[in-house]
Amino acid sequence: MAAGGLAGLLPAQTQLEYALLDADTAQEKENLVYQYLKKMDSRERDLTVPELGGDLQWLNTEGPISLHKDLCGKVVVLDFFTYCCINCLHLLPDLHALEHQYSDKDGLIIVGVHSAKFPNEKVLDNIKSAVLRYNIVHPVVNDADATLWHELEVSCWPTLVILGPRGNMLFSLVGEGHREKLFLFTSMTLKFYKERGQIKDNSIGIKLYRDSLPPSPLLFPGKVTVDNSGERLVIADTGHHRILVTQKNGQILHTIGGPNSGRRDGRFSEAAFNSPQGIAIKNNVIYVADTENHLIRKIDLELEVVTTVAGIGIQGVDKEGGAKAEEQPISSPWDVVFGNSKCFVVPLHSRGSTFSFSVIHGDSSLTLQKVSGTQEDDVLWIAMAGIHQVWALMLEGGKLPKGSDLKKGVCLRFAGSGNEENRNNAYPHKAGFAQPSGLCLASEEPWNCLFVADSESSTVRTISLKDGAVKHLVGGERDPLNLFAFGDVDGAGINAKLQHPLGVTWDKKRKLLYVADSYNHKIKVVDPKMKNCATLAGTGEASNIIGSSFTQSTFNEPGGLCVEESGGLMYVADTNNHQIKVLDLETKILSMLPILHPEACDVPDNLPVQKDKITNLPKLPKSAPNVQLPSLTVAPGQTIQFLLKLTLPPDSKLNEEAPNSWFITAEDNTWLLQGQCLSGEIRDVSRQTVIPFQLPRSCQSAEAILAIKACLYYCSKGGSACMMKGISFSQPLWIGGTNQGSLTQIELIHTFLTN
Repeated sequence: MAAGGLAGLLPAQTQLEYALLDADTAQEKENLVYQYLKKMDSRERDLTVPELGGDLQWLNTEGPISLHKDLCGKVVVLDFFTYCCINCLHLLPDLHALEHQYSDKDGLIIVGVHSAKFPNEKVLDNIKSAVLRYNIVHPVVNDADATLWHELEVSCWPTLVILGPRGNMLFSLVGEGHREKLFLFTSMTLKFYKERGQIKDNSIGIKLYRDSLPPSPLLFPGKVTVDNSGERLVIADTGHHRILVTQKNGQILHTIGGPNSGRRDGRFSEAAFNSPQGIAIKNNVIYVADTENHLIRKIDLELEVVTTVAGIGIQGVDKEGGAKAEEQPISSPWDVVFGNSKCFVVPLHSRGSTFSFSVIHGDSSLTLQKVSGTQEDDVLWIAMAGIHQVWALMLEGGKLPKGSDLKKGVCLRFAGSGNEENRNNAYPHKAGFAQPSGLCLASEEPWNCLFVADSESSTVRTISLKDGAVKHLVGGERDPLNLFAFGDVDGAGINAKLQHPLGVTWDKKRKLLYVADSYNHKIKVVDPKMKNCATLAGTGEASNIIGSSFTQSTFNEPGGLCVEESGGLMYVADTNNHQIKVLDLETKILSMLPILHPEACDVPDNLPVQKDKITNLPKLPKSAPNVQLPSLTVAPGQTIQFLLKLTLPPDSKLNEEAPNSWFITAEDNTWLLQGQCLSGEIRDVSRQTVIPFQLPRSCQSAEAILAIKACLYYCSKGGSACMMKGISFSQPLWIGGTNQGSLTQIELIHTFLTN
């Protein structure tokens, strides 16, 4: 057993740490560590780690691993982590670098010991998703009941424990930022025990979970936003390290970066991101929180170029800021949103002792000779999760509440002391946040504030844009140091409970706030006036069900959400389901946004519809039935989703080599087809195929007929016969409605009969 846990290491390691402070050269440091190892190795009794229980669940391995059998003869680094913790995420690049330098053949094994903070994090499937999301390639054990955590008396995430080849404890490192010591202690331990012939070079059975994943259009999308027109979506396809810009029907307009992580500016095809999260779009400019690169990036859709506007590409520890943005280190930005700074007055020129002034925006008590109009969106607010603060990037000159005049291009702290707390205060710098991960703006009175999803305190907070005061809205509790006041309770103010919320969005139309209550797998709605918080969508189960209502549908750790300007549709980044869900706030219908690649769709480039595009569509066999659908009332600009479900005859299978497809025609109304995805592949008849269609905003007729057709090739399972079959659905449209923002779903169901 571990005698006294980590406390048993403390006297000797503290002495070593002080000695290392006085060492000037690398050789001196190595000698000190070597002498320390001699001393620890010669102890009468090892400080040993207890065996992990055989019933614990493992990831990235071929089966359970025994510390004292399978890892005998190895130097082992135990990483006690919980996947919600930003400090744990900051440690991962150090571990990646360490395992890149030393393999199991060299005698090193890293084992992640997942000791959950939140109940949701105890579930193996959720840990699997985190292992994939953060590209963890070493074995991970689910210490759900924190057995080993308590045995070793670990008290903080993250904590590293370095073991010798007998399972003997040698070092511990608490918190992040110990890369140099980690490499020094590990390399010297390997050297020390290799000299004594105690290191084994056998391989450990690694089986990466990521290798069994099927391909997916999206991989752990973290955030989603919509432009002011409601016509374009921007998706942070976080796991693919890219940004997608799509039409509202899901058709991809731009792919920027990916699929591999990196850090490069340049053309869209050259640019690279590393796990991007928050995005904000205005006109043809997108700002991106490039989280694991510790950068803010700017995407120009007209020039098709990506540039870096803030950060230096290295995790920052500065909690004040104030430098030029491109010279200012920042730390794990998680979300961004546009906002307006307060006014300030700039002298234009002087004539002797007389000055002319110009108001950049806002009010002034001075008598001015020249006044210009208000400039909007001149600040980019940043949720700086890595240092528990909210920062500002000045896109123009301006002034923050309780701050001084600032020049364009400056990046600095706005709110938060940098201590990880749930502390509210009238002075923004004295308030405390705990990993703020979502931001949205309510600029209108009486709110005039930022809403903050403060994930580790499980609260939603507000920051006044009048005076910078930070206040509580819902969740958590009154003790600012208690970051364990989480749950799933609808209620008002402090009586409401959330679990690690990651996203917020403001509904201007209804004056309501929506919250991605991520670890409760729900979307919640908050009335900020009454501080009431209630479940809007989700059952609380982590799964992927599109039900007949919001509360019968399910999510899996949704990370971000947005509402279009008109208030009609909400888009949710359903992160662990690798999807964008669409919630129609008027009809209460929930659907999935299909991600349509340009190469998989036949899309007319511009008006009018090109004739060769239509003539290239497949011809159905004459025997294909034509199903007449009831007339549908629609509005210009409205979105329709056709849900195609085809069933093959018994003992038949789809010929996957053949061009199975769906396509859309409109014989006398080709104006309907402008900008549409006219065709697509059918790859799996066991699953519903989603066919998106958006009516033009300018319609040339009040009545039209749309034909949705499908052509399949299938064979008998014995392989004796193959055939081509078709089906056509005629959908009459009456164009006279006014509900442009709504989404209508039409089921197209057909069973092919045996010949």
